[in-house]
Amino acid sequence: LQLAREIAITHHEKWDGSGYPNQLKGETIPIASRIVAIADVFDALTCERPYKRAWSEQDAINVLLEESGKHFDPKLVPLFIECLPQIRNIQNQYKDTY
Repeated sequence: LQLAREIAITHHEKWDGSGYPNQLKGETIPIASRIVAIADVFDALTCERPYKRAWSEQDAINVLLEESGKHFDPKLVPLFIECLPQIRNIQNQYKDTY
């Protein structure tokens, strides 16, 4: 529960310090939250929602790359992209149905 609390509180912080709620910056953001921030945005962009169509995987990757060093930890973005085959499997296994 401590980890879940930490992620819930800090996954909207941004690498450049412009996030919320505490404007944490860089490595002061817990590593789990830096990972979840990337996964959360990727999932939000690539999954269809009742209010929006899913983006292409390449468009979502482009956002991650553009925001690397600003929103996201620049060391973690390429690692996330490297894991995309496993991430796709997880997405497909737990796909939301509307």
